[in-house]
Amino acid sequence: MVPIIQILRGSIRVPRIFRISKQLIALTQVLGCRGALQYLVQERRLRRGSITEPYTLFTKLAHFPLKVRPCTSDISVFRQIFIEREYACLDDISNVGLIVDCGANVGYSSAYLLSQFPMSHVICVEPDPSNFAMLKENLQPYGDRAVVIQAGVWSHPTELKISEVPYRDGGKWAVQVVENSDRQEGGIRAIDIGSLLKDSDFQRVSILKMDIEGAEVIVFSKNYEYWLSRVDNIVVELHDDTVFGPASDLVTSKVAEHGDFHVSRCGELTVFKLNNQVSQLLGMVARAPVLLKSVQASVKYQLNRWFSK
Repeated sequence: MVPIIQILRGSIRVPRIFRISKQLIALTQVLGCRGALQYLVQERRLRRGSITEPYTLFTKLAHFPLKVRPCTSDISVFRQIFIEREYACLDDISNVGLIVDCGANVGYSSAYLLSQFPMSHVICVEPDPSNFAMLKENLQPYGDRAVVIQAGVWSHPTELKISEVPYRDGGKWAVQVVENSDRQEGGIRAIDIGSLLKDSDFQRVSILKMDIEGAEVIVFSKNYEYWLSRVDNIVVELHDDTVFGPASDLVTSKVAEHGDFHVSRCGELTVFKLNNQVSQLLGMVARAPVLLKSVQASVKYQLNRWFSK
């Protein structure tokens, strides 16, 4: 009899049906039965080139279905977040109130975090028009728990534009913005994190997620002192190969100056978690005025889920 461990390790060739079954079992753990089957079916259709319109995927890690655009980076982002569990390093955070998602892309990371933390609210910022349209659609079921803003995150108010120079693979997950100094048509507004916080009902940011393709150098270069001292957790993809200059040392040093943060790595992400328990307690107190609103929103959200089934 062939040892099963050798089959699972792939050292013994097994019929294709068994390899598919192994993949299905692994996918079921994170996507659920329906989601895993749908994922495999759509993956097969993508390889054949038979999908031309956005399609729907399901995962038990997000409370609502998510749209995916074919022939874009969407499926790679979906895989990172829901199959590889890129943001699982945040799952142990408690008392999550406000999440700020800078570089929200099509909303997968926000959908994951809103589902993981049912009392939370998110502000999503995304500059690319086509990404933003899909972001709105994917987060619409979460109601007023999600605010979406078409803009670029920057250090100060100005006008931006999509960079004409492709970054890395040039895909929809690698869109860069630069200042629109020549005032080209189709300019995009810039917004800073401090303004987002001031315009919210919160006094602190529980989770700041940032993946803005190198513009974190701009964000952490000035006008960051106010909001950085009011952030409990930061998860950022740092880029050292962009026109903005290297980000890793700059961001790490600025964060260290404004709090006692524990620093770790999670795949491509750098994670800063506040160590100071007194600061965390102050954050809970600061969120108290919006607690009732969060409870009401959560109840409304659960009712909508039940009646939509």
